[in-house]
Amino acid sequence: MNLSNLKPAEGSTKTRKRIGRGPGSGLGGTSTRGHKGAKSRSGYKKKVGFEGGQMPLQRRVPKFGFKNINRVEYKAINLETLQALAEAKKLEKIGIEALVEAGFVSENQLVKILGKGAISAKLEVEAHAFSKSAEAAIVAVGGTVVKL
Repeated sequence: MNLSNLKPAEGSTKTRKRIGRGPGSGLGGTSTRGHKGAKSRSGYKKKVGFEGGQMPLQRRVPKFGFKNINRVEYKAINLETLQALAEAKKLEKIGIEALVEAGFVSENQLVKILGKGAISAKLEVEAHAFSKSAEAAIVAVGGTVVKL
C-alpha cells in the first residue's frame, strides 16, 4: 500500500453538490440559480402551459363549439343484432340484462333500438328508446315493445 492507491472507504463519500455553503465552496453566492428572474427566487413554480410571458396557447386559440349539458346519449342496437342474438341464444325476451351479458352494452348505458336489418322472430324487446321503424318492425312480426 502506498499513497497512489489510497481511496476512501465505500459509502463514506457523497457525490451530491452542496450548494449555498459560502464562497470558498465555489457554489455559494447565487447557489447555481443565476442572477435575478423568477427562477432565482424561493418558492418559484412554473404554471402549466407557461410560455415565458408569451400569451399561452390555450389563451391564443379562440373559444369554439358548444356542449349541451342536457344531451342524452344512447347506445344504438340494430334489429339485425337482436335477430342474431335471439337465434344464437334462443331467446324470446331481450332486455338490458341479455344485451349486457352478450357484451353489446354496459350496465349503466341507455339503449336505443334502431331499424336497420330485418327481424323474423317474435320477440319482447325492452329498451330505453326505439326508432319508429324499429318499433313498427317488431310489432309487425307479433313482438312487443317495452320502453323502460
